[in-house]
Amino acid sequence: MSARQDVEQVFRDAGVVGQVHAVDIDRGVELGVSPDDPVVLASVFKLPLLVAFYREAAAGVLDPREPVTLRAEERCAGPTGTSMLADDVTMSLRDLAALMMTVSDNAAADTVFARVGAAAVDRALRELDLEHTRVVGDSRMLQDSMLADSGAAGMADLWERLDEPGGLARLRALDPARTSASTPRDMTRLLAMIWRDEAAPPDACARMRRLMSLQVWPHRLASGFPYDDVVVSGKTGTLPTIRNEVGVVEYPDGGRYAVAVFTRSHALTAVAPHADAAIGTAARRAVGALRSGR
Repeated sequence: MSARQDVEQVFRDAGVVGQVHAVDIDRGVELGVSPDDPVVLASVFKLPLLVAFYREAAAGVLDPREPVTLRAEERCAGPTGTSMLADDVTMSLRDLAALMMTVSDNAAADTVFARVGAAAVDRALRELDLEHTRVVGDSRMLQDSMLADSGAAGMADLWERLDEPGGLARLRALDPARTSASTPRDMTRLLAMIWRDEAAPPDACARMRRLMSLQVWPHRLASGFPYDDVVVSGKTGTLPTIRNEVGVVEYPDGGRYAVAVFTRSHALTAVAPHADAAIGTAARRAVGALRSGR
């Protein structure tokens, strides 16, 4: 069985459709499973937003230390960070960017997005030649579109309605042609540029790498590399039926591998440990193939 077939089998066993791209950042050797197919970014959109944020800061367009107050009644809903707090919160833009990446804080991301602006995100994507990537809105827009398309009163009601005939097909958020989208290859290209200090000035890239290394979720990409001397830095994305993660795996011998794994489940469940684990397993086998020369 070839390395590609091995990865494809991981997805079949988990009951998901998956796309992968893995590349050796320094040697350019790569392995892909449908790496150029369009995919839904979900919260992975926060990675290109982070890059645009630090590029704007480096250009002097914004001050990353600028304090911002997030009003409780105005924040986007979410289970983590400032999204789930009861009171007003004041912190700097760069600390909001940190929460956006480490715990995927939706309210923090939307505040950063509003300050950076959609035009700056688009400009960064163009300047970095990520022609298959687009960010069409923030977390609130994503949630609002799902509620509008489903006719649901809230996120809990949304899950009840998704079982209805055609329920999933109505959601723009699940269609890469109508939402923030990219390709696995575009995402590994962006990751490689961050790790090579090409996506922004070197000090900004170092900050981005550090934030990604502090992501708290161990159940997807990191689950495939349970070793004390291997560093996994990443950003997850989750929507109904969709579980993604993009990141970089660094070995003690200096090997650096950018990996992007995007999955869509056949089962409509909010908790899908098999799909989560498949992301780590697929990444491990892809990186292992690159390291062994398969």
